[in-house]
Amino acid sequence: MQPKAVLHFLAMRKINLIVALLLVSVSVSFAQQGKKWTLKECVEYALKNNIQIKQSELDLQLSAIDKKDAIGAFLPSLNANANHSWNIGLNQNITTGLLENQTTQFTSAGINAGIDIYKGLQNQNQLRRSKLSIIASQYRLDKMRDDISLNVANAFLQILFNKENLKVQKQQLANNERLMTRTQEMVNAGSVPRGDLADMRATVATSQKAVVDAENLLMISKLSLAQLLQLDDFKDFDVADNDYEVSESPVMLQTPEAIFDKAKEARNEIKIARTNLLVAERDVKISQGALQPNLQGYYSFSTRAAYTDRVIGGIQDPDNPTSVIGTVEGTGQNVVQQNFIPVLGKYEPIFDQFSENKGHNFGLQLSIPILNGFAARNNVERSKVALERSKIAFSQAELDLERNVYQAFVDAKNALQAYEAALVAVEARELAFNYAQERYNVGMMNSFDLNQAQTLYVNSQSDAVRAKFDYIFRVKVVEFYFGIPINITE
Repeated sequence: MQPKAVLHFLAMRKINLIVALLLVSVSVSFAQQGKKWTLKECVEYALKNNIQIKQSELDLQLSAIDKKDAIGAFLPSLNANANHSWNIGLNQNITTGLLENQTTQFTSAGINAGIDIYKGLQNQNQLRRSKLSIIASQYRLDKMRDDISLNVANAFLQILFNKENLKVQKQQLANNERLMTRTQEMVNAGSVPRGDLADMRATVATSQKAVVDAENLLMISKLSLAQLLQLDDFKDFDVADNDYEVSESPVMLQTPEAIFDKAKEARNEIKIARTNLLVAERDVKISQGALQPNLQGYYSFSTRAAYTDRVIGGIQDPDNPTSVIGTVEGTGQNVVQQNFIPVLGKYEPIFDQFSENKGHNFGLQLSIPILNGFAARNNVERSKVALERSKIAFSQAELDLERNVYQAFVDAKNALQAYEAALVAVEARELAFNYAQERYNVGMMNSFDLNQAQTLYVNSQSDAVRAKFDYIFRVKVVEFYFGIPINITE
């Protein structure tokens, strides 16, 4: 193969590779843009990426760290220390006793250990409290997940409603455009006055505005759900267009009392309040433990070394070899002693000094609280007040849950009745509109009355769509209190 041919072959392969990569990237882009999210996917994504859930997860991690602190309180404390100092200036020479300008160095080291033998069971109660705090943090995280799931479901159903409403408005616009065409034909034939044509054109314009408004509402609802999911790119965000039919839920056959009894076992807000009550009880015991004696054991080891010259011997003073220290009684003979001067040598090896100067200290320390400005007793009173608050909060949580369950049950029942009534209204309005069209086509009704009949029909369709998704959501709330996870048949 010629060199030019080889270069041409390589260039063509490079171009083909670039084109293939572009096609793959474009296909991936279109696949992402064409993706329609299901409710399950929305809920799962929100549970992984929602900021509030991430904060609750961090709170759970902090509770786990608090538990480690409580476990560490049972372990002995152990600390090492070391010190090296320089002393420069006029100081007494420890070997000669004379004041001299000198530089001395000293090194010391030690280890201190201590352990709580009895502390009013505060450590034990603190550990139990930390375990309860972890449970409470987990319940708060679960509740946050439940709330996010419910909010996502509500936003998801709002999008579905706006989609259905947009379809209704577009159908209204198509009907009005057909009527306008029919009116034009009738005006040309002289069957209806020209003013009816102007009315129909105004009606078409109103329908066009209604379509634009419905599109804007749909876009805003999509934006709300995308922000709830913490999506960075939500320009092409959309949800699945499946037809969600209304079905009777077995939970709605239960009594409100049965749903409330189930909710007390399943709902996290009750679990949180109950756990907070147990935490408050532990706080009382911890504060009461501060009123009891505290017994500690301790041990310390220390050693030291000096970098100063030491006396290693002595020689007789050549300038003053002897001195008289007294006389013998009776004879008057002087008592003489020899005068020595010290012989200095280098300081002893450091590690030898550490070995010779080491010391141990250990014992027990008992601390009995007698009077500390009533601080400990006031802490006990505060913890008891906090316990009473927790009891009230627990009772309030049960009352709130009971009210919410009954309200949700009644709302679901009313939503079903509203939906059934809306379906009847749609059927009646459709018959009335069809009859109005027949009368208009034969010249027995003017365009204004026809538009009124059509407007009532379209409004009934919108009301039925709104009632449908309102009922679906209300039922899901009741099921949620019954312990059934958020799910819509997809």
